[in-house]
Order: sequence, then C-alpha cells, then structure tokens
Amino acid sequence: MSKTLKRCYFDKLDIDKLYNAYLRARKNKRNKKEVIDFELNLETNLIKIYNALRYLTYKPGKYKEFIIHEPKERLIMSLPFKDRIIHQWYIEEFIKTFYVKRFIKDSYACIKGRGTHKCVNKLQLYLKENSNKDFYVLKCDIEKYFFNIDKNILFNILKRDIKDKYLLELTKKILFDNINNGLPIGNYTSQYFANIYLNELDWFIKDNLGVKYYIRYMDDFIFLLDSKEECKLVLDEIRKILNNNLKLNLNKKTRYFKYNHGIDFCGYIVYSDKLIPRKRNIKKIFKIINNFNINDDLLKFYFSMNSYLSYLEYTKCYNLKKVIINRIIKCLNLI
Repeated sequence: MSKTLKRCYFDKLDIDKLYNAYLRARKNKRNKKEVIDFELNLETNLIKIYNALRYLTYKPGKYKEFIIHEPKERLIMSLPFKDRIIHQWYIEEFIKTFYVKRFIKDSYACIKGRGTHKCVNKLQLYLKENSNKDFYVLKCDIEKYFFNIDKNILFNILKRDIKDKYLLELTKKILFDNINNGLPIGNYTSQYFANIYLNELDWFIKDNLGVKYYIRYMDDFIFLLDSKEECKLVLDEIRKILNNNLKLNLNKKTRYFKYNHGIDFCGYIVYSDKLIPRKRNIKKIFKIINNFNINDDLLKFYFSMNSYLSYLEYTKCYNLKKVIINRIIKCLNLI
C-alpha cells in the first residue's frame, strides 16, 4: 500500500476515464437541460475538459444555490455539469483508491459496501456483545459539521498524503473554489473530504483512547462504555481533539446515558434484536399520504413511498407496513 499519492496525475488523465466520469455524473440526471446540452457536443466537451486538466488551466464554475427542507433546512450548492465530471474523475481515480482503505472499519458513511444498514447491523452486534452487563452509551453529534470544517486544516491533512504537485494544485482549486466557510453540501467531493477530516478523530480514538465499541456515520458517532465516569473521560478527550485539532464543537444533542432502551441512530431506534422506525419518520409518511391529491406528481409520490417502504423493510413493524400500503392503495384508487 503506497504511503503517498505521487507521480499519478497524468497517469490517470485520459479521455476514457473522463468519459466514465461523465457517465457517473449524468446518472439519474439525463433529462436535465445542462446534461442534454453537454451531450449534444459530447466529444468536444470532453476534450475541452481534458485540455483544461492537461494544461492546468481548469477553473471551477459558479455555484447555483437552493434550499431544501427535508429532513431539515439545508443550503445545497450545485456546480455546473462539467465540474461534476471533474469531481467524479478526481474522487474515483485518486481519493477513493487511496483513502478508503485507510478508514477504520467502523466508519460507515459514503463508503461502498457499508452504508446505514451495515452501520446499524454493526451497532446491533456491539449491543449483543455487551448484553450480559450494564453499560453506558455516549452519543455524539458535531455542530453544523459540513459548514464548520476548516478548509485550511483539511488542506494540510490532504497535503500530508498528496505529493503529486499537479494533483495537489487541483485539490486546492476544488477545495477553495468558493469563499464560503466549510464544505458545500451537494458536491461529490464534500462527502469524501468530510470523511477524511474525521478520520483523524477515528484513529485518535482507536490508537490513543483504545475504545473497542465505537462506530461512526459521518458526524454522528456512538461509544459503548463501562461506566458514567468513562463516558466523562472519553467525552472530555473528544472535545479536546475536536476543538484543538479540527476546530469543531459537539452540539447539544451530545449526551451519555445508561443503556436500557434503544439508541436513536441512522434513522432507526436500534435494539440488539430489532430496529424500530423513528416516530417523526412515521408521521412524515402519513403526512405525505394524507396530503396527496389527484393534482400531485404521481411519479414523485411513487418514488417517495417506495423509499419509505424500503426504509421500513428493515424493521419488524408488519402491521404498520400493512396500514401504509392500504392507505397508498386507497390514494391511488382516487385517480
């Protein structure tokens, strides 16, 4: 396993790799105007991207900003399609191949083969391993994580590993392509940069604190510890490294408690032997169904319900699923 990324930029730069990046970037977006416009002159546009990267003239485009309200209000920032192709190339050819194998096994966000369900399964396993004793849960959440990531600290972390000067220059352009604080939610690069940033915390926990039962999904993380005193000590150490090394703070949802009931994590209430859906998610499902009318976008309603039914598939709430399906059928019969 190579210790650094060096002499690799031009080795990975060719039209075929950019074409594959284009295919990934257009996934589920083929009907978007900017994608259609790009495809009308596909070969020419890919050559322009190649030349910009080859002759080091690439300049990031301007962001479009919009607000979403699910699951909570967030500012989403979207780059032009050509930039998203470059981000795909950059992440797939360099960042993923180098960094993913350096993440701890208990980091689950935005990593192929892991994800939320593998994450809650692992937490269930950890709960079972501790089921014969009393223990405490330390649940941590970082305040406005993406917004508060310090780009200079992140760049120095990346600079430690990226020794190819051309790749490092592209990294700098991508990272500092806007004057806003933190990382823009919406960039493909952001989720990987965010994982790299907290990988510093992960290895501190494993190497310095020696905590066995620790699991992280992006900026939410859980510890299973033996006592309240241990929770206090670990929490104090976590606050120190976050404040001093990463310029981050834990939010008000951070707390520790004796384990008697399930743990709210990754969209579920997690027990050692079952998963229960969050109450607010159930309310959201019924709200969408109750507000549905014949003038609504049927395809959007279908995809929304399909997503929620997939979410419930991992729980044992059979009667709830039956009620929801019957409600959906009743709605569709109105059309």
